This record gives sequence, C-alpha cells and structure tokens, in this order.
Amino acid sequence: MRKAVFPGSFDPITNGHEDIIRRAIPLFDEIIVAIGVNADKKYMFTLEERKHFIEETFKDEPKIKVETYQGLTIDFCKEKNAQFILRGLRNPADFEFEKAIAHTNRVLSKIETVFLLTAASTSYISSSIVRDVLRNGGDYTVLVPKAVRK
Repeated sequence: MRKAVFPGSFDPITNGHEDIIRRAIPLFDEIIVAIGVNADKKYMFTLEERKHFIEETFKDEPKIKVETYQGLTIDFCKEKNAQFILRGLRNPADFEFEKAIAHTNRVLSKIETVFLLTAASTSYISSSIVRDVLRNGGDYTVLVPKAVRK
C-alpha cells in the first residue's frame, strides 16, 4: 500500500492545499492529511476547526484521512507506516526550504518526499495570506475551500 502523509498546520486549509491533495489522490492508496500541533505557535483557528475544514472538504474521498500529531513528521510517518511525505511547491524559495527538510528526513528515516507543483491558479495562496485577508476584513472566500467559508 502506497501511503503518504501531507503535513502542515492548515491554519486554514487553502485552495492550494486542496489542489495538491486532489492531484495526489491517483498517486497513493491513502493520504493522511496530518495537522501538526506546535504548542508555541498561535493559531487563528482551533485544532478542531482546522480538522473539520479538511474533513468536510474531503468527505466524499475515502482515500483521505485527517489526523493530528506532535513531534517529528518522520516519527508520525513511521507510526502510520507511511512511505512518503507529500509536499506542494509554490516557488523556488519553497523548493530550497523543502529540499533541505526532504534530505534530512531521508537521512534520518529513508522516507521519500514527493513534491507536486502548485497549479498556476493557486500558486500565490498561502495560509498566512488568507489569515491576513481575514484579519483585515477582506474577501477570503476565493482563496479557501467551501468548508472554511463562514
């Protein structure tokens, strides 16, 4: 079974995240969208809200599971018997950052990282941009899946 973990804080999930996950479905038998918990980080949405947004977005897709975890992503992958980490790349800066993490993960665990390029139509979207639009009362609805729109 080809199992991948797609880790992130998903605060909130964006159309870019959704695009990567949907395009990865044919590549894997199961994708665990893994919401990392960092006690030192301040989130706009609660863990329960973030989990609900993702579950609702993929409610009709049996290959998608949503879980939360703490600690190293590779430890979570080992616990779930996942052989792959899935990551999306928006730009060259993302690549450089993610490449270093992928090399480290492979050295520490032999887990491979699979990169998918974001679609041109979503490559500018990030959770931090969505939060900024939200904080300032802008129309964020075109940036996020339906489940996030309140």
